[in-house]
Amino acid sequence: MDRYHQGSLAIQERVGVRALAEHVGRSIGPGIRDVAAAFLALQPHLVVGAADGAGRLWASLLTGPPGFVRATGPDRIAVRGGLPDGDPLAGALAADGTRVGTIALDPRTRRRMRLNGTLAVTPGGFAVAAEEVFSNCPKYLQKRQPLELVAEGPGTVRRSAALTPDQGRAVRAADTFFIATTAEAGGTDASHRGGMPGFVEVLSPTELRWPDYPGNAMFLTLGNLALDERAGLLFPDWEGGGLLQLSGRARTEFGADGGRGVRFRVEAVVQSLHPGRLRWSAPEYSPANPALPASPAGPAGPALPGSPHRGSTTR
Repeated sequence: MDRYHQGSLAIQERVGVRALAEHVGRSIGPGIRDVAAAFLALQPHLVVGAADGAGRLWASLLTGPPGFVRATGPDRIAVRGGLPDGDPLAGALAADGTRVGTIALDPRTRRRMRLNGTLAVTPGGFAVAAEEVFSNCPKYLQKRQPLELVAEGPGTVRRSAALTPDQGRAVRAADTFFIATTAEAGGTDASHRGGMPGFVEVLSPTELRWPDYPGNAMFLTLGNLALDERAGLLFPDWEGGGLLQLSGRARTEFGADGGRGVRFRVEAVVQSLHPGRLRWSAPEYSPANPALPASPAGPAGPALPGSPHRGSTTR
């Protein structure tokens, strides 16, 4: 089994972790173990990354009662329900053959699991035939406890081509986001990024930058970006239930000191709040989060619509 494509291999070689990556990569396979199946059955969220009909990458969040995602075989999961109207991936998750990357992350336990594969539409939802399944360490995951569902009412969706000032402040205040990337034959992947509030810089309404913290040495995300710059970002408003989704292009920057960062150019923005989203408590920050070199933008910035107040990573 070829665990890595040429993009990931090139990054591993450049950083000098090829042997470690080969060792860690042995955990990647198509099989869903019993412990992974049990973990999935407890989750109220599933992040899904895919390309829309125009080829733009997005990351979206599905929500349901525990059991709405479950393993139905050794290499297959089933998902009940779908995305609300207005989500940029609603159409992609209703089309057979869509390549998807998924990540189930449990803020209660700092555990996460990734599963990538090909989608098939089913009555009342969809299934994913797994091609890659693996778990990740708890680095950079903030701990949270579930509170309540967003109250019933009409959903709201706002679209733009750049961040508004309030959206920019929400990004600066974020301690977590998800990123969807792809590499054509290598499929689509969804991953997590976490850190202290302020770890994502807003350079302008159309440009972001964040550091690439040490992870598990596989470099799946950066490897994908080396071959295909398309990316989709998802910033959840954990306390309010809203979502901020960005689609654009990203590239890795290597510093002379050996540090790495990713620069992202925004091409499309979708901000939404839908009833039924789960609200979570304020975070207990991961002890693995690096301190920021400058005064961070604190968590007091405006939240996404619907938030009553405001107070994670593999590669």
